[in-house]
Amino acid sequence: MGKYHRPCSLKEALDVLATLHVTVAAGCTDLFPATEKQRVQGNVLDITAIEELRGIVETEVGWRIGASTTWTDLLETNLPCGFNMLKEAAREVGSIQIQNVGTVVGNLCNASPAADGIPPLLALNAEIELASSGGNRSLPLAEFLKGVRETDLSHDEMVIAIHVPKKSGDGVSSFLKLGARKHLVISIVMTAVRVVVREGIIREAAIAIGSCSPVAQRLTAVETKILGIPIDEAPNTLNSDDILVSISPISDIRGSADYRLNAALELLRRALRDIAENVR
Repeated sequence: MGKYHRPCSLKEALDVLATLHVTVAAGCTDLFPATEKQRVQGNVLDITAIEELRGIVETEVGWRIGASTTWTDLLETNLPCGFNMLKEAAREVGSIQIQNVGTVVGNLCNASPAADGIPPLLALNAEIELASSGGNRSLPLAEFLKGVRETDLSHDEMVIAIHVPKKSGDGVSSFLKLGARKHLVISIVMTAVRVVVREGIIREAAIAIGSCSPVAQRLTAVETKILGIPIDEAPNTLNSDDILVSISPISDIRGSADYRLNAALELLRRALRDIAENVR
């Protein structure tokens, strides 16, 4: 039988991590379904009483999303339009009850290829802050995610925040998801698109695709291709080869590689059309 720890400060939590092998718990919306027995085995570190880990704070350099910030917290926070894609993804994370307790950071640490929050955060150039009793370190989200259910997280570390740079709040963004049904579904393909448009021309672009590969990916070739062209023309300039430069779609029970490729292209075009409508 393991021990249950619920510290009230980050220092206490890191001290526990330094001495015990624990399962870090917050909303538990991913943790409990993955538990094969009636209770989580081993030691548990519940971080929900640590006030400094809850909420979204704007700083001089950007925004800090604390580790126990829920999807509902995110939806209720006033954020610039660059974050709209992340808020749209938040509305797709299970039911309202799940959004009330599930955390944005937990979605990343679960490292599912179909994690809804990852493509928008990739397109927001998010960085992950990790802490241990020995100190803190930060790394880009793309480097934190190593593979299916695999992250660059040591046994004595925990993620304490997501950082989004100020510049990433610029522009207009869109998130689209394809599943076997309309609601409460694991995605087959999803796309997050953020562009800065001036006088009808795309000046900056950040695009990510999820559920098509073991880890969601930025489509840097697509981003480069659409720079400098009118937003109204951007959807029609793209083809499947542009996507294949960055990802090799997978086949599984939810869809074949060919289906995912075609769906990714269509979702990307639709997201750009949605943005074009919003900037007119």
